[in-house]
Amino acid sequence: MTELYQIHYPLDNNSLQARPQVLAMGFFDGVHLGHQAVIQAAKEQADRLGLPLAVLTYTPYPGLVFEKQALPWRALTPLKQKVELLEELGVDRVYVLNLTSALAALSPEQFVDQVLMPLQAKAVVAGFDHLYGRREEQADMAHLAEYAKGRFIVEAVSKTTLVNQDVKVASRNIRQKLAEGDADFVKESLGRPHQTSGYVVHGDARGRTLGFPTINIWTSEEESLPGIGVYVVSVEIAGKRVLGMASIGRNVTFEKGRPVTVEINLFDFSKEVYGEFVKVDWLHYLRGEVAFSGAEALVEQLKKDREDSLKYFEEN
Repeated sequence: MTELYQIHYPLDNNSLQARPQVLAMGFFDGVHLGHQAVIQAAKEQADRLGLPLAVLTYTPYPGLVFEKQALPWRALTPLKQKVELLEELGVDRVYVLNLTSALAALSPEQFVDQVLMPLQAKAVVAGFDHLYGRREEQADMAHLAEYAKGRFIVEAVSKTTLVNQDVKVASRNIRQKLAEGDADFVKESLGRPHQTSGYVVHGDARGRTLGFPTINIWTSEEESLPGIGVYVVSVEIAGKRVLGMASIGRNVTFEKGRPVTVEINLFDFSKEVYGEFVKVDWLHYLRGEVAFSGAEALVEQLKKDREDSLKYFEEN
């Protein structure tokens, strides 16, 4: 099981419990294909050197520390999910370094001497564009060997692009496409479907009267939901994996000005599951939210949505 350490600058050697190790560093939000390439390169270094593999990541998101945010920032992968994904990639330890003004004031050389060296890094691996050190003199991976002074191996991993596209795999691009509802782009960039989690809560129970009963999901504000629309989904619930279709929207057919809700119609599932914790994989965007003339028109569209969802599952 991956060990998790929450650490703060200046570093306390007792809380680090560090030993010689290979260190992959980055924010790793999404643990997308580019991040996976970094972890794989670090894993190969760790195997070659016979050392554990550790990840150095940060909290909170750097943009929250350095810039005023116009909108609330939400993670593609909250810390718990990020650690789980890193564990699947063979990471032995995750160090979560609190990103503070004091840490951000370090020069690149000080960052190496006062952060990387106490972590006993014998090799440091990161994406080619990873930056460290205070803003006015931030350094990239091309300069890390200069500051390492032969004390550890340095490896920079080149950018990852989508197959048949000259599009860099990047968390910022994924967030933008997720907000636009492009679940297929997100899935290709992550190497898996985007996943959110939450609890089944009570809704209006209107779907039941329409012949399309739904579970309503309360999702934490720290998670990133896709943009408003109707999606094909796969849901892990009550120990089962169930297929279905989901609506993220304001239920505009029946009432305007409602808050955004997540409602999922599960196929071949009829249990009462209030309070259950669920994980939702967002597989494919079907359509946008529409204000229908009434319940009859909505039901006809829901029938088509179900057909389109089942067709997607047959083809995929």
